[in-house]
Amino acid sequence: MLLAFDIGNTTVAIGLFRGPKLVKGWKIKTDRDKTGDEYGAILLNLFQAAALHPKKIEAAIISSVVPPLTPVIQDVCRDFFGLDALVVGPGLKTGMPILYENPLEVGADRIVAAVAAFEKHGGPAIVVDFGTATTFDAISAKGEYLGGAIAPGIQISAEALYLKTARLPRIEIKKPKRAIGRTTVASMQSGLYFGYIGLVTNTINEVRKEIGKNATVVATGGFGGQITPEVPAIDVYEPDLVLEGLRIIYDRNRDA
Repeated sequence: MLLAFDIGNTTVAIGLFRGPKLVKGWKIKTDRDKTGDEYGAILLNLFQAAALHPKKIEAAIISSVVPPLTPVIQDVCRDFFGLDALVVGPGLKTGMPILYENPLEVGADRIVAAVAAFEKHGGPAIVVDFGTATTFDAISAKGEYLGGAIAPGIQISAEALYLKTARLPRIEIKKPKRAIGRTTVASMQSGLYFGYIGLVTNTINEVRKEIGKNATVVATGGFGGQITPEVPAIDVYEPDLVLEGLRIIYDRNRDA
């Protein structure tokens, strides 16, 4: 079985694969202060709750946008599972040419998601990842990573309103009953929710102008399930896209 880690700024997504099938997935809070022993203990507890045995893990792969945590999770794989994990980065074969001016600037999770989207849906394609930041990644018809766009995530936008104003409260992000809010909270929810739908829709349309109107749009990430039904331009929502991409990349490097 393959153990896959997607280390994000807010959460660490963990997936367990038996062949191509994702048999179990978890999400835990990203904590830069936790030690490998603490992460390992959490993982063993998750395994125990799911009636899984650590000795069944045969390989591991890591994607990370939090550099300090990469060696911590590598230590977890080594100390708790006896494995040297593959880490997505230079030297690892992805099967996708990266046409960014400086390929090292691209977040590993963006490449991994793009690999999965092209493998499953072909190209051209656009991946919209609703994470801490919302990213838009363009893949050509040939399977090349072209680049994309980065916007503040909807949660960051809500926090900015709370932190940078004197009287606006911290709010729950949800669809309001109407666009014209009659309370401060309802007004904030309207601006955030409908404004964000506009941001996503317009960015997709602009990217499609450059790579083709027939580009398949694949959404993923935490808020994707909530926003996707509001954006007709999005064709499919796949919450485990990055984990699936990690499994694909592992398979491409297994015999390398």
